[in-house]
Amino acid sequence: MLRLGRREFDAHEPVIMAIVNRTPDSFYDQGATFRDEPALARVEQAIAEGAAIIDIGGVKAGPGEEVTAEEEARRTVGFVAEVRRRHPDVVISVDTWRHEVGEAVCEAGADVLNDAWGGVDPKLAEVAARYGAGLVCTHAGGVEPRTRPHRIAYEDVMADILRVTLGLAERAVELGVRRDGIMIDPGHDFGKNTRHSLEATRRLGEMAETGWPVLVSLSNKDFVGETLDRPVKERVLGTLATTAVSAWLGAQVYRVHEVAETKQVLDMVASIAGHRPPAVARRGLA
Repeated sequence: MLRLGRREFDAHEPVIMAIVNRTPDSFYDQGATFRDEPALARVEQAIAEGAAIIDIGGVKAGPGEEVTAEEEARRTVGFVAEVRRRHPDVVISVDTWRHEVGEAVCEAGADVLNDAWGGVDPKLAEVAARYGAGLVCTHAGGVEPRTRPHRIAYEDVMADILRVTLGLAERAVELGVRRDGIMIDPGHDFGKNTRHSLEATRRLGEMAETGWPVLVSLSNKDFVGETLDRPVKERVLGTLATTAVSAWLGAQVYRVHEVAETKQVLDMVASIAGHRPPAVARRGLA
């Protein structure tokens, strides 16, 4: 059972986390939801299309202009409060590695801290514990936030992913984070080249077998683009293929840009796996 905010999710229930970037320079949407009005419209659309979690980020993952903790908080805190006011039951996640920002957004109503940089600020897990928030424990290869990996190598990338994410998860429990609010994330592209991310996907079942809910953030990432030699805006099909494989191997939470398309993929995989009945069943019965 995964419990986030007011929601509970069964072990075989796929969960969609919709991305809402409060940045002017996101790699995918190029600032489309930087202003409040389009960002709030994006939240409405994502919920209508089936997202259970809204993941709000105030700093782009890649290199770019410096964003201070104060500026990151300015971009996210008020927005979290407004989303919470409008949607009391939606799960609100904030993508941050800074404990100061984590504290401010939890005060504003956030339910989950999405630590995409793998515990670089150890105090963030303490904030999650103090506020009863969920926590995403990510493998980022030890790289500094907002930097790209350079000639990074692993003897066994999945072994390293398991070592790091399980270590972060157990530390979080020791600090007082609720066990049923913790997710582990292999961190596609973070501290990895394309071959590493492909292997992490291929071996995702090893993460699912640990019993921790697995979150994957696959949407339109570089490993998809390099695998298919496609620019950012032409990676949806590759993303959805990777989503289907991840679902079959046991991932539960999917951080995505395309909510409606992802939901269809996840519903189809769940039905093939026997966890979801067909929406209709008329063929051969008339």
